Amino acid sequence: MWYESSVFYQIYPLGACGAPFENDHKKTHRLTRLTSWIPGLKKLGIDCVLLNPVFESISHGYDTTDYTQVDVRLGDNDDLRAFVRACHDNGSRVILDGVFNHVGRAFAPFADVLQNRENSPYLSWFDIDLNGNNEYDDGLSYQNWEGNANLVKLNLNNPAVVDYLCSIVQDWIDTFDIDGLRLDVAYCLAPDFLRALHTFTKSIRPDFFLMGETLHGDYNQWVNEQMLDSCTNYECYKGLYSSFNTRNFFEILYSFNRQFGNEQWCLYRGKHLFNFVDNHDVERIASILNVKADLPLIYAMLMTMPGIPCLYYGSEWGMEGKKNWNDTALRPAVEALEWNELTDWIHTLIDIHHALRPLYEGSYRQVALTNTACVYARELDGETVWTAINLDDSPVDLAVDFQAECVDWLADSQPVFVDWRVQIPAKGAMILTKKS
Repeated sequence: MWYESSVFYQIYPLGACGAPFENDHKKTHRLTRLTSWIPGLKKLGIDCVLLNPVFESISHGYDTTDYTQVDVRLGDNDDLRAFVRACHDNGSRVILDGVFNHVGRAFAPFADVLQNRENSPYLSWFDIDLNGNNEYDDGLSYQNWEGNANLVKLNLNNPAVVDYLCSIVQDWIDTFDIDGLRLDVAYCLAPDFLRALHTFTKSIRPDFFLMGETLHGDYNQWVNEQMLDSCTNYECYKGLYSSFNTRNFFEILYSFNRQFGNEQWCLYRGKHLFNFVDNHDVERIASILNVKADLPLIYAMLMTMPGIPCLYYGSEWGMEGKKNWNDTALRPAVEALEWNELTDWIHTLIDIHHALRPLYEGSYRQVALTNTACVYARELDGETVWTAINLDDSPVDLAVDFQAECVDWLADSQPVFVDWRVQIPAKGAMILTKKS
């Protein structure tokens, strides 16, 4: 499928476009700003744009009040339709954030429950206790998301709710021509709902991409032939920055092998998890790496590890961001994309990722490993790509299990002869293939 070889680019529109945090209900066509980014994304080599919430909400977008209308702080449906069309015209797909676990308190069916209580036709759309109460003194209580009373949990075991949400997805496909969904807090979604959504969307478009936000646990419970195509790989997210900061590549390569190694017990062989070094919920990678000179190297690992790589807007030029009370510092306004040496490097990595099939279809095998240097192989149909990374300030010489005349794709295909050992430059990375 198209997404297996794609590089994604995540944008949080309410932040990137400079919308006020609280909905002021003043229609402002801010979403058009993103259209001006498309040429830069095309130059970078992006295959698909992931837009975080764009529909009418109370504040941060995850408190949806109307799934059918683009948030007025961003503009209107025509603006989103135009953006998706422009992306398609430039060879990029678009997926939207499907926030289906919970809604904002101003969501019309919930407002009807508050007004009409047991007489509301929507009472069973939520998990309501009419004998309880809540912090808003509604005279009833309800399930919410992780203790946040402003996020009202939908009853996804109710067929009427499932039918409604499927109709919403149908509307998004018909109106905006989207290519897939990121499912917010997929670990909270009812398994039967995920199966129904899978069946529904795949009947419309067999290549419709379903990716879920998951944190811990066995990702196979969500990523399988009946439910999701992919999920967020938080295990490797933590392992990536932690291994760089502690100078301990054993951590991340253990995860690589645990997830994608050649042994039968390895968990996710043949699956394409969604990889990242930062996103809208976590601190920017440039802010949490102890050694800023490691930024190019962590992106080299991101683009060569098994799975689907995703960049978070602004991080491709080294934007920093630390968490604050409402996460707005992680989601700043950006007028225009910037381009610097880090962006050049990532552009090169994306080109290599696209050019070498083993990097997106191949198996994984560990070749050499120390605390601060590693070599691993991606293999497909007799073709091997070796990635070598060295965090040290001095070159390192590692024993490997192959002898070949190679080229280094990160050094303009310069020849490298590997004679059972490979020398990795100081603070350097190499992507090697056998010379043809």
